[in-house]
Amino acid sequence: MTVARYFDEMSYGPAPEADTEARQWLARHKGEFGHFINGAFVAPSSGKTFETFEPATGALLAKVALGSAKDVDDAVAAARKAQGSWAKLPGHARARHLYALARTIQRHARLIAVVEAIDNGKPIRETRDIDVPLAARHFYHHAGWAQLQETEFADQVPVGVVGQVIPWNFPFLMLAWKVAPALALGNTVILKPAEFTPLTALLFAELAAAAGLPAGVLNVVTGEGETGALIVEHSDIDKIAFTGSTEVGRLIREKTAGTGKSLTLELGGKSPFIVFDDADIDGAVEGVVDAIWFNQGQVCCAGSRLLVQEGVAPLFYERLTRRMQSLRVGHPLDKAIDMAAIVAPVQLQRIESLVAKGVAEGAKLHQPKIELPKGGSFYPPTLLTNVQPTSIVATEEIFGPVAVSMTFRTPEEAIQLANHSRYGLAASVWSETIGLALNVAAKLAAGVVWVNATNLFDAAAGFGGKRESGFGREGGREGCYEYLKPKAWAGRKLRAAPAEPVLKQATGDFAAPSLDRTAKLFIGGKQARPDGNYSRAVLSPKGKVIGEVGEGNRKDIRNAVVAAHAASGWASATSHNRAQILYYIAENLSGRADEFANRISAMTGVSAAGAKAEVEASISRLFSYGAWADKYEGVVHQPPLRGVALAMPESIGVVGVICPTEAPLLGFISLVAPLIATGNRVVAVPSEQHPLAATDFYSILETSDVPAGVVNIVTGSAMELAKTLASHNDVDALWAFGTQELSTVVEKLSAGNLKRTFVDYGKATDWFDRFAAEGQAYLRRATDVKNIWIPYGE
Repeated sequence: MTVARYFDEMSYGPAPEADTEARQWLARHKGEFGHFINGAFVAPSSGKTFETFEPATGALLAKVALGSAKDVDDAVAAARKAQGSWAKLPGHARARHLYALARTIQRHARLIAVVEAIDNGKPIRETRDIDVPLAARHFYHHAGWAQLQETEFADQVPVGVVGQVIPWNFPFLMLAWKVAPALALGNTVILKPAEFTPLTALLFAELAAAAGLPAGVLNVVTGEGETGALIVEHSDIDKIAFTGSTEVGRLIREKTAGTGKSLTLELGGKSPFIVFDDADIDGAVEGVVDAIWFNQGQVCCAGSRLLVQEGVAPLFYERLTRRMQSLRVGHPLDKAIDMAAIVAPVQLQRIESLVAKGVAEGAKLHQPKIELPKGGSFYPPTLLTNVQPTSIVATEEIFGPVAVSMTFRTPEEAIQLANHSRYGLAASVWSETIGLALNVAAKLAAGVVWVNATNLFDAAAGFGGKRESGFGREGGREGCYEYLKPKAWAGRKLRAAPAEPVLKQATGDFAAPSLDRTAKLFIGGKQARPDGNYSRAVLSPKGKVIGEVGEGNRKDIRNAVVAAHAASGWASATSHNRAQILYYIAENLSGRADEFANRISAMTGVSAAGAKAEVEASISRLFSYGAWADKYEGVVHQPPLRGVALAMPESIGVVGVICPTEAPLLGFISLVAPLIATGNRVVAVPSEQHPLAATDFYSILETSDVPAGVVNIVTGSAMELAKTLASHNDVDALWAFGTQELSTVVEKLSAGNLKRTFVDYGKATDWFDRFAAEGQAYLRRATDVKNIWIPYGE
């Protein structure tokens, strides 16, 4: 071949990265690794190992310890022993450790990048230029949070011992996302890397020990799914952080139900990539390359659903298929390739199977005529057009280099198609009209939205999803709170079982009886009779019937949820408007303070002074959330690129609330007020034993300009109604305060649609304590943070 021909074809020759040091590192360990526990490598207690292979060739890389219950016990014991001392270090001392880890990553960046490429199969360009530098950035960023912890998180304490289970698609970067904030804020870690890709976690553990990280602070236990399950179910672990499939995330939610473990889940996605007719078409085509063929499409937030406006669809597909022809698939260590190997044969088979099903359902297959390497697990860049919204390839996460496409006519149709998914992780919007792009971004059900860009990440900007893409955030200030808990909650004790009054039958006399009045339910802004037409008596502490309330059932909850969804306009109301209505509610409650105090005293037996104090505290709490309504705002992140990321707190949607038995008015308001202040709609179940304060309260709502459906009240059995709310797929979150059994049931049943939960595990909250029962701890749980990335400049 002549030089002139190279210039004519502009083809690339191979540019291999040397793997000498990586192979030497493997050789030093004789191709076999134990667990890293308490600062040293240890052999598996069972003596069992498993094998990890090179995706590009199928060759054996190493034998790795298979974690058993004894290994997990040892790792947890080491982490528990170290946690107290690690948390007691000044923030500056922990910051220096995190800084040392960041510097260590930078010094060994090429070794880490090569080991990652060999072990995972991804291109060395990606590990070298994206994964490893961003991992170092996370440790630097969180070193800063450690330094500032004593002032910025003065009201918080570390969660404790954290179990972290990470996936195989970004093994080293996911380690950094999880380990950096956990260690920075005073927690200790048991990390379980994916069985396909354990090597960079073991390399990092070795480097961290050399950098002076104290023994027991970071422990790495390798193994398969059973090892991960042992970590999830361990009784002495305080938090589980998991990134992986939605199916496994659902199992983890069920397994941790009622245990008191904090939980964050970053799960699957089927992210829309929306191209409007005024978009820069060439820019959008390059965006698709980054969205779906980056890391062979093995990205949870991959832009795998292309939604293209009809007017530009033919031109867009023409340019996209032409661009596909120039993509190069090759060995991971070749610096001149675009795509490398799929992680394992089993994943390759899944991709092939799903594509075949999509074609069978009518999709048109586009694959470039390019040569794939022989041996190993390789798949070409693939585009499926003429895909129907209900096709399996449009609804299921393929987790491979496969984009599926459909068209739309109007922005409203684009939003409908984009949100037509059980997932809600990320989205990309391409338009030269910034107003259109931001309007669409605000309406997408996604935790992250990129405008005229895709797959932008930074340690300062939170990442995480909605719906079945999980809950919780990683990165930024919001990610720090996932590894902290309010100091005011640390000393809570199990609440005592409420005294059950015994009904005393009263003998009638010849005086005229009082008029019977059974308090109705409150649904869609109207009083409603319960569907079953049953009621329950409300007794005073002495057993006297002081009223009756409706016995709500499944259909009543269904009606309330429908009414709450119909009130979706509340989320788009101005924060000023919501603030004014909360103040108005407080004003109207103040005008009837004596009436409510008398009701509380009659129901609970508390003194007149105590009842009046509860009403006054309720008024104050309404004022507090009226104040917060237009002050709980987003922030503008300035990541290290030309652009900004807007971190916007959004309402969750429809939220169920199970109120505590105690403090029947104050408990009700303390839970409902932060939710409506932030734009949510509520289906509330008042105190089961003392519901009349809440049923009286709906007459306040009726006269305070609260739109119909924003607050719905269904009385009845807390447990039975909680079961219905927890299993309802149109309920987006559920707050439940009551018995330990109630918390367990709520968390377990919420796994159906992975709704967010906020429960107290049967521990009593002092509702009069503003530090424990009011403020940002509640507002954070009432919102999701959406990060909208807006690049700008040349």
